[in-house]
Amino acid sequence: MIVTKNEQTATGQKHLPGIESVERFVAVASGKGGVGKTTVAVNLAVALARRGLNVGLLDADVYGPSVPTMLGLHVRPSTEEGMVEPPERFGLKVMSVGFLIDEDQPVIWRGPMVSKMIMEFLGKIAWGALDCLVVDLPPGTGDPSITIARVLPRAGVVIVTTPQSVALADVRKAVSMFRKLDKPILGVVENMAYFRCAHSDEKIPIFGMGGGEALSRELGIPLLASVPISLELRESGDNGMPLVQAQPDDPTSSLFGSIADQLLAAHGVSV
Repeated sequence: MIVTKNEQTATGQKHLPGIESVERFVAVASGKGGVGKTTVAVNLAVALARRGLNVGLLDADVYGPSVPTMLGLHVRPSTEEGMVEPPERFGLKVMSVGFLIDEDQPVIWRGPMVSKMIMEFLGKIAWGALDCLVVDLPPGTGDPSITIARVLPRAGVVIVTTPQSVALADVRKAVSMFRKLDKPILGVVENMAYFRCAHSDEKIPIFGMGGGEALSRELGIPLLASVPISLELRESGDNGMPLVQAQPDDPTSSLFGSIADQLLAAHGVSV
């Protein structure tokens, strides 16, 4: 399920004033890097916002913060009364470590520092009243994912994968970890599922075929969408204009809209 603020308080974990008015949390995760997790997180967040919801996007990928580039947002957040005001773009409230460091500056932190930063992002960012906070997790099963899991004990997880076997093997590990931490898996998104030739309707399975569907059956989690390899999707991320915002009627944009609708419908949220 997607955790609500009342359920959040009932868990009794450390009080985090920044998120006390956030109704729902969706963590977007992957077993390995390079599968397009941030692309999914950004376009899903925009799709939710375009449905009239108040949405925040937290870039918890501290070592590789890509959200600022994909949103075309490069600012220094302001501070008011001890709370950091998240910048806004495309109807989203956004926070990323990328706003706090130079673009070419590496983050050389050990696990405890990363966990502390994520706690700061949750507790000292003035997210305000949000219907949903989308959290873009780093790949794998390290400290950031564990921290989010412990702070938001019942937050729902969307898993992103590509069809090839090496990605699916890592997804199984990630799903196993989140389940051990009592994290419900809301569904899987198969990215780069196929390439559609411009001269025909043939779907070319560059990275294999049917991996997401097979994984869905094997693990008993919904397949939310199979997203194709799309030149427009890649260009939109590079240009700082998410495809769902730039071309809302594009077939790939419609897939992200469908993901948003499925997540909302599964939890009785009407828009």
